[in-house]
Amino acid sequence: MRHVLLIDLIDDAQAIAQYEAWHATGALPPAIGASIRAADIIAMDIYRTGNRLVMLMETGPGFDPAAKAAADAADPTVQAWEAQMNGVQRPLPWADPQAKWTVADRIFSLSEQP
Repeated sequence: MRHVLLIDLIDDAQAIAQYEAWHATGALPPAIGASIRAADIIAMDIYRTGNRLVMLMETGPGFDPAAKAAADAADPTVQAWEAQMNGVQRPLPWADPQAKWTVADRIFSLSEQP
């Protein structure tokens, strides 16, 4: 299943550069990658324009968002990573107060068009 999520970064060139450095090839802490994969997240890509981030996530049948959230809450390494990200990320103004990233609703699919 495909998930599309959005969040903003602080609109500051240094914060944006730091975020990109933390996500550069080989920079992700191995425990974070392992946590993502253990949740049956098959693929994850993050794109940026300006200070807006878009995450594309493909999940397998074993993916359970509530279970992932619970596992993350119990993992000190994930909590440290999230605290680091919270220093530069900002939820969208219309975001659900309980959510960090905002889920985007699909409104068009070429495959559904004649």
